[in-house]
Amino acid sequence: MRSKWTVPVILVAIILVIGLVIGGTYNSLVGDREKVRTAFSNVQTQYQRRADLIPNLVSTVKGASNFEQTTLQQVVDARSKATSITVDAANPQQVKDFLAAQQGVTSSLSRLIAVAENYPDLKSSAAYRDLLVQLEGTENRIQVARSDYNEAARPYNTRIQTFPTNLVSGMFGFSRMEPFSADAGASNVPKVDFGTGVAP
Repeated sequence: MRSKWTVPVILVAIILVIGLVIGGTYNSLVGDREKVRTAFSNVQTQYQRRADLIPNLVSTVKGASNFEQTTLQQVVDARSKATSITVDAANPQQVKDFLAAQQGVTSSLSRLIAVAENYPDLKSSAAYRDLLVQLEGTENRIQVARSDYNEAARPYNTRIQTFPTNLVSGMFGFSRMEPFSADAGASNVPKVDFGTGVAP
C-alpha cells in the first residue's frame, strides 16, 4: 500500500531535478555569454589601440608641407566618430554602427597613406615609417581578435537556438551575438600611382 507521501515526494523530486537542469543550463549559458563578451571587449581594445595611434600619425603627417588638410580632417573626424560610440555585443544595431564607424576609420587611413605616397620626405621619415609598422601590427591584431570573437560567438549562438537549451535561453532572454563578417571592400587595396597619387 502506498504512503500518502509518495506522490508529493515524487513531485518534489521531479521539480528539484527540473530546477537543477534549468539552473545548470542557465549557469552554463552565462559562462558562454561572458566568453563572447570578453572576446568582443578584446576586439574593442584593439580598435582603441588603433585610435590611440592616430593622433601621432596626424601630428607626423602635419609636418609635411602642403599636405592635404581635407585628408587629415577626414581621419580626425572618423576617429572622433568611432571613439564616441558605445556598443553592446548583444545589440545588433549598436554593433552595426560600431563597425560602420570603424570602417570609416579604415577608409580614411587608407586614403591618408595613399596620399602620403606623394610626399617623399614624409615617406622617408623614421617616425612615419614606425607609425605605419605599428598600424599594420594593430590591423593584424584586430583581425585576430575578430576571428577569436567569431570562434566564441558561433557555439554560443548555436546553443541558444538548440533544443532543449533554447527553452532556457528564451526564458531568460539570452540573445544572439552578431558575428563579424568581412568588411565591404576589405580585399581592395588602394592602388597608388607614384606620379599622381591614388589611381582612379
